[in-house]
Amino acid sequence: MAKIVCAFLLFLAMPFVIQVTYAGGEGSLRPQDCPNACDFRCSETHYRKACLYYCNYCCARCLCVPSGTYGHKEECPCYNNMKTKKGGPKCP
Repeated sequence: MAKIVCAFLLFLAMPFVIQVTYAGGEGSLRPQDCPNACDFRCSETHYRKACLYYCNYCCARCLCVPSGTYGHKEECPCYNNMKTKKGGPKCP
């Protein structure tokens, strides 16, 4: 009986694991999805105008925005690897 319950719970959890694993992957967005994704990404910053500008720029080139409002850049290597002239991160 315990094996059946464990298998059932695993079956219920798999869609969430798959969604977290593949969400925000490179090329997962369409160009028209960038403004909404960047609006959420920049929702908690004090520098909203600059954040939105660079986020939309990076999204248009990479078609990807990392999940959350901060961090998680490993989800989008293109987004993560874009650098400024001084070598700092270009994308928020």
